[in-house]
Parts: sequence; structure tokens; C-alpha cells
Amino acid sequence: MGGTATVAGRGRKPKPTAKKALAGNPGKRSLNKAEPAFSKITNVDPPEWLSDRASQMWKMIVPELLRENVVAITDLHNVEAFCVAYDNWRMAQESVRQHGIVVTGATGGPMKNPALTAANETMRQMVTFGSMLGLDPASRTRLIGGNKEKETNEFAQLLRS
Repeated sequence: MGGTATVAGRGRKPKPTAKKALAGNPGKRSLNKAEPAFSKITNVDPPEWLSDRASQMWKMIVPELLRENVVAITDLHNVEAFCVAYDNWRMAQESVRQHGIVVTGATGGPMKNPALTAANETMRQMVTFGSMLGLDPASRTRLIGGNKEKETNEFAQLLRS
């Protein structure tokens, strides 16, 4: 089938036009000139409904995302979801620390602490939303384009100037 996904949502995600242009359009395909450009934001406070811990996470990551021009107004729901997942993960971890991995079930026998399931699920959510925002090294490289080594060939630099 030659590079096309047969099921929606599968396959390689398309690269934004700005990233293609920065990379010099290595595929030499025509660039999407109709790509929507959403409003960039310069500062945004955490929503009031976020918990204290989720608000702290917001205040820690949003300035970094804004500095790198990674987040637009349309991405704030992903930031909210990441911060909420982080708070829920911390609560689940605290419960595991307090009650242990194995707890007493309703019948009196040992069972896996349900907080472990919550911790695993919220960690998956953090990974998903974090990768959308470029909060891990691999997705950051895909999102920002990575650190290209500076060319040391003086003649090549002359050709570019």
C-alpha cells in the first residue's frame, strides 16, 4: 500500500510544515500552504480548578513550552490533561507508599492495591500527553527538530551567506 495508513490514526504522524521548511524540505514535496496557524500565547495562568500540585506542574512546564514556541492556544487542553494526570499519579503513588503493594481485600485475603492500577494508568496518560508536548527527549527531538551539529566547513558556510 506504499506508505498510506489503511486505518485512520495509524502510521506516521504528518510533520508540521514549519518543521519541514526548517529541515530544508528533504523530501522535496510541495509544502502545505493552507496549514492552520493557531494563535501563539505568551503567558497563561493555570486554570483555577486545578489542584495545587497540578498548578505547580503547570507553572513549571508552561514557561518552558512557551519559551520554545511549542504550545499554542489550541494545546492548552493537553497541558491541563498532563498536569491532572501528574497529580493523580502522585496521589496513587502516595497511597501505594502508605498502604503497600498488597492490601486486604473485601473477603479478607490479600489483593493488589488498586492504587497501583491507577498509578499505571495515570503514568500512561502522562507519557501520552507529555509526548504531545515534547516533554521527553525523543518527542522533543521530533517536535523541535533536534540539535543539528554546526557545520565546520568554511566553504559551505560561505555558500550559505
